[in-house]
Amino acid sequence: MISVIHDTDHSRYTATVDGVLCVLDYQLQDGVMTITHTGVPSHVGGRGIAAELTRVALDSARAQGWKVRPRCSYADVYMRRHPEYNDLLA
Repeated sequence: MISVIHDTDHSRYTATVDGVLCVLDYQLQDGVMTITHTGVPSHVGGRGIAAELTRVALDSARAQGWKVRPRCSYADVYMRRHPEYNDLLA
């Protein structure tokens, strides 16, 4: 299981896998979470880490009543593949 932490001070979600930091960065303005970057180093890639970071971020946005603007290409594709998050699109 991948443990994701919301680092509100730095506007990011993090997961450490095999000692490697993986991140999803966002900006929050006027109730809109703009996802700007998802970073998973290649040597820990392919394990669903980016998907879990994105899922947790989107679930958090929903819980906070925020809309989401996926500027990061990974988050954009994730949201297209998971229409259950369409109501969050800004």
